[in-house]
Amino acid sequence: MAGKKRIKKSGTGSTVGGSALFGRFGRAGRQKLTIMLIPHSEKRVFNFQISVLALSFISILLISLVVTFVWLTADFSGTNDLLASRSKDLEHTEASLETLRNEVNQLITSTETFQRTLSGTLNTLGVESAGRDTVSNRSGDLTNFFNVESSDDGSLSETVEIQKLKTALDQSVSSLDEIGQILNSQKSLLSDIPTMWPLKGVQGYVTAIFGPSIHPFSGQWYLHKGIDIAYGYGVPIIATANGKVLEQDYDEGYGNYVVIRHKYGFYTKYGHMQRTYVRPGQDISQGEVIGTMGNTGLSTGPHLHYEVRIGSQVVDPVKYINMTDNHDIFTRVTRNLQKYK
Repeated sequence: MAGKKRIKKSGTGSTVGGSALFGRFGRAGRQKLTIMLIPHSEKRVFNFQISVLALSFISILLISLVVTFVWLTADFSGTNDLLASRSKDLEHTEASLETLRNEVNQLITSTETFQRTLSGTLNTLGVESAGRDTVSNRSGDLTNFFNVESSDDGSLSETVEIQKLKTALDQSVSSLDEIGQILNSQKSLLSDIPTMWPLKGVQGYVTAIFGPSIHPFSGQWYLHKGIDIAYGYGVPIIATANGKVLEQDYDEGYGNYVVIRHKYGFYTKYGHMQRTYVRPGQDISQGEVIGTMGNTGLSTGPHLHYEVRIGSQVVDPVKYINMTDNHDIFTRVTRNLQKYK
């Protein structure tokens, strides 16, 4: 019982002590402070009383407002710097977009030129391209096909334009493939007919042309069946087209000579050779060396007598040389031929 009473008294004392402390704090907060305001221009003095608790609350509130103001000012400054940075980025992006627009416009112009050139090439080759018809059907013409579209805000739709360009170029692929096939066929054709200059590495000098001429030994008129090209001993002589060696022999007129049979009824003959490197029945490729220039047979000096036949009919070899890319050679040979006409 005695122990319980002591515990009860102890708890009561703690409660009483806490109440006393709270009471003292309350009394201190209720104490009044007098604040006097004395203006310089007036004699009347303003004074008012405020409790310590109210003054503390107002002070805390003012400090909070100042801290909040400082924080908001710093945040606004950071936001302003961010907006300035974003504004510069936007200006740079707009400049890049303008450059892109100019590049797209130039690309459209180049594509239009390409399409016109491609169409002209196809017309020259007599090719009707499905890809070209598709573009024509969809657009009517390239001006409408590449008509600049605008978005709601008035800006150009560069992505749409680039997609249109891609579509046009994709549709041109089939036409280019057809041109490639034609060129490959032409290259194959020109390899099978005698279109190459018969000397390797040199042009030589045309000393006699195809047609009526005076024979250098008999002094009589006769038909010169080919052209004579002079240069010097040992100059490599090449096959002017793919074919098979039909003859390799010697006679008094042509000396050492080679006859090659080609496709489409063509034959070529090479006379007065110093040496021959081929044999009858041998397959020959265009540009392959078959012998060297000499002065064998009825000849007045080292040269090559070169003939072209179609079946049994002799033709002017120079007409076929112009069918290849030997433009410079053909031009110079033609100038030489003018001396004999």
